Amino acid sequence: MRVFRTIVIFVVFAVIVAWLSYTFWLAYQPKPLRMQGQIEAQQYNISSKIPGRINEVLVRKGDVVDKGQLIFTILSPEIDAKLAQAQAGQDAAEALAEEVYTGTRTEQIEAARDKWQQAKAAAELMEKTFQRIENLYNAGVVAEQKRDEAETKLKGARFAENGALQMYKMAQEGAREETKKAVTGKARMAAGAVAEVEVYAADTKIESWHSGEVTQILLQSGELAPQGFPVVTIIDMSDAWAVFHVREDRLMDFNKGSEFSAEIPALGDASYRFRVDHIAAMGDFATWRATDSDKGFDMRTFEVEARPVESIEGLRAGMSVIIKK
Repeated sequence: MRVFRTIVIFVVFAVIVAWLSYTFWLAYQPKPLRMQGQIEAQQYNISSKIPGRINEVLVRKGDVVDKGQLIFTILSPEIDAKLAQAQAGQDAAEALAEEVYTGTRTEQIEAARDKWQQAKAAAELMEKTFQRIENLYNAGVVAEQKRDEAETKLKGARFAENGALQMYKMAQEGAREETKKAVTGKARMAAGAVAEVEVYAADTKIESWHSGEVTQILLQSGELAPQGFPVVTIIDMSDAWAVFHVREDRLMDFNKGSEFSAEIPALGDASYRFRVDHIAAMGDFATWRATDSDKGFDMRTFEVEARPVESIEGLRAGMSVIIKK
């Protein structure tokens, strides 16, 4: 009986010693690496190039939008007024160009021809009158003064005839090439002004340049939107990644292109593969950490971005990602 009791005591004592030894052994074993990060995704801000009042927001938070879908509209009476002004200027420039290229009207040509014929007849009459006075002057009947006056009137009539002839030719030829080029340029300038205002008018209907999910609506109908102010924000979960802050002495486990497994608690106990695609030192110097004196340097913290190797169903921005090594 005593032998049995002694054996039992020895066994219990041995179990206690073994348990204490195992506990101390576990306590001095290196603790497994456990790091926590979070999921981020690409965000896009949808804004307007022109300021104005929000007319209508056509989406709500949580809506999935496609590229090219109408998101909101801007009410801008100033754009409509400028468009009407630009179109009126274009009409005037085109009318002027059409007049120049059409040429002088037939009635104007006929009027110029009649004035030339009138000036020509007056010149012929003055030439005959001068010839008579010249003959009288030679006969000594008329004074030299009268003869000079007649000659001057003849020269004036000839000049008037030549001027009327040139005006008639100009009416026949129409506008000069330089004038045609000038009116053509003005017409193109007016058309460009209309096109510019039309572009601004088109920008009152803002469409999404990307596909994604609406996460924020910062302005509602009736509120004023400054130029470039983000009215709607969307997030593209197809372009998502995990972000970790890794201490410098652990960075060797996260080389660019390397893969690792991680858990996403919000999605259950499954493990997912990630691939490192970006590493950058964090700019905040509060991330420096002193090491033991024998190491001789202070460690920094690096930001590591890793993308899922395969698409993860149900992944959302802000979810925690856990690494266990």
